[in-house]
Parts: sequence; C-alpha cells; structure tokens
Amino acid sequence: MPDGFSDRLVGWRHYLHAHPEISRQERQTAAFVCDRLAEMGIPFESGIGGHGVVATLRRGGGNGSVGLRADMDALPIEETTGLSYASTHPGVMHACGHDGHTTSLLGAALLLRDDPSWRGTVHFVFQPAEEGFGGALAMIEDGLFERFPMQRIFGYHNWPGLEAGTVMLHEGPLMAAGERLLITVKGHAGHAAMPHLTRDPVLAAAHMIVALQSIVSRNTDPLEAAVVSICTLQGAQADNQIPSTAILGGTCRALRPEVMARTVKRIREICTGIARAMDMEVDIEIGRSVAATINHKAEADMAAAAAAGAGMRVRRDMLPTMGSEDFGWFLERIPGAYAWIGNGPAEAGKGLHNPGYNYNDAILPVAANFLAVSAKQALGEA
Repeated sequence: MPDGFSDRLVGWRHYLHAHPEISRQERQTAAFVCDRLAEMGIPFESGIGGHGVVATLRRGGGNGSVGLRADMDALPIEETTGLSYASTHPGVMHACGHDGHTTSLLGAALLLRDDPSWRGTVHFVFQPAEEGFGGALAMIEDGLFERFPMQRIFGYHNWPGLEAGTVMLHEGPLMAAGERLLITVKGHAGHAAMPHLTRDPVLAAAHMIVALQSIVSRNTDPLEAAVVSICTLQGAQADNQIPSTAILGGTCRALRPEVMARTVKRIREICTGIARAMDMEVDIEIGRSVAATINHKAEADMAAAAAAGAGMRVRRDMLPTMGSEDFGWFLERIPGAYAWIGNGPAEAGKGLHNPGYNYNDAILPVAANFLAVSAKQALGEA
C-alpha cells in the first residue's frame, strides 16, 4: 500500500460519515467524490441516474473491461454513536456503511491508477439511492452499460459478525429480492356498536394477515427461503368507528425468482379469496423494489482467487440473508459478483441500520485492495 494510504482513506470516510445524505439527495457526497477523482486526475461523468458518478481508467494493450461499484446514500436515522465525526445532519446517518463503500472505491481507483501491471478499462460506479429507491435501476435506465461498457461488475458490503477483513463470496444467491406490498380492503363504515350494519374491512384484513403466513409455512418448499411480513395496518381514526377501508403494508422476500413468483401469486389469491368470502373489495399493489443478488459462479471464483492471492482470508460457507441489495439489478444484466467483507464482531444492538452502527476504519485498505485485485483478475481473464 502507498505511504499514508490508510490515513487518507480514514480522513475521507470520516468526512462522508459526518456529512450523510439520504437517497436521491446525495449532492454533497457526489461532489466530494468528483473532487477526489479530479485530484487523482481520473476522468469522470456525473449526474447519471440522479447523483451517480462514473469514473474511468484505461490502459492500452487490453480489450477487457470491468466495473467496480459502491453505494453513496445514507439513512433517515438519528445517530447515537457519540463519535467525534458523527453526523452533522440531524436525523440522517450512515448506518449501513455506505461511507466506507464510497471511500474504498475511491481507494481502489487510487491503487489502480498507480499500478502499471494491468491492461484494459475499469469503470468506477458510484451509485446513489440504494436504500430502497432503485438507484441501480436508475443508472441502468440512464444508459450505464451503453455509455460505459463492461464485461463484468464487482462490489461488496461491509458485514458485521464476520471477522474483520475476511472476504465472503457466495456461489449463487446471497441476498433476497424484495417486493413492496400495499393491500387496500374496502368495506362499509359505521358505528362500532352496530357492526351488523357495516362490512368490517379490519376483520377481513386480520384474516388476511393470518392467512398470508401460510404461504411460507405451507406453500414454500422447506429447503427454499421466503418471507411475507405485514408491517402496517391502517384503519379508522376513531376507536368507535368501523372504517370503510383498511390498508395493509409490508414486504415479501425470496432468494430465487420462481419462489418469488409463487409467493406473489399466492398473496393475490389469498387476499382476493378472503375479500370475496367477506363481501369486500380489495386492491392489491405489489411493486418490485429490488432484484435478488445472485452471484455468477465464474465471477465469484475470480474474486475469491484474487482476494486469496492478495493474502486475504476468504470464506465460501456462509448462508444467504433475506436482506436486499440493489446490486442485483446489475447482476441481472451482466456477470459479476458481490462480496461481504467482515466488519468485525457484531455488537449487541449495533448492527446494520442501527443508530449506533459504525463502519470499521481498519477494513478500508482491505476493501479497496479487494476491489482493485478483483478488477485486475477479471481483466487478466478477459
């Protein structure tokens, strides 16, 4: 590593951590990225899919091309870490480590800029709006792969509970697809003391909540994975009124497309059937919010070989998670792999998306080097 490399990365991350911006509002973050790239002399384009930035390094003598990606957005969470570099933006914090992801991709750009051993093209993709707002899809729709052709793409997420600096690469699914659920049950409002004069949508919604759980327990192969969670129920504003509508909100998750398709089908059938049986109408909105993150075997093997060759500890044995990551949109279009890099012990009550969470500075040079060596491995096999 270059002299002062780790210290430079830590300084960059601490600045980003202190100045977080939520999805679709990453103006300062994108400007910071552009300023660092300009200092490095690496050409870039900004404003891609919102506040996205793509930088490019080219070396003659190679026809291969590869993408490296990091997300930039923060979460609407009030930070409680008490760090000297804690968020200066009330109600917003980097509770998922995207400050570290952005920093390590800048570090990978610096490493590759100064490394004469590779040939080809590397695109550095700084993505906005990962936290449920479709930033990956927005960049794709803005011509990411047409404007910056790449044969493969790699990325990573910091992972609490995995030994610091350990690289975990799955073969196949590692993070779930997610669908947003909005189910509106329509009945007939009236006085709660005279329920016979109403058609109670809250009762129908309650039957739906219970019945929907049968999708995982009775319609899904026990060796597969699915989740159906109803998280909100909105009814009347008065405790003595049966409302005209009840609205359910939630999510469903699955690791494989065929499981997701069956889950969605059963959600529609169950809710429609219960509504009909209870003389209700129902509107069911199911919107795909994120694709499953499913690694391509060849690229996962490439990244694992690159990490091991660089002296990193590599694991291939961890189970997937039902959490989601919109890197899956990229993997639907081109081959690639997404790694977890250990953030160290998972402190009780301080996991991802927790107001006490903090990315581990010690893994910054490891993550930067992982991205750089994965790119070089891919270019060497192009």
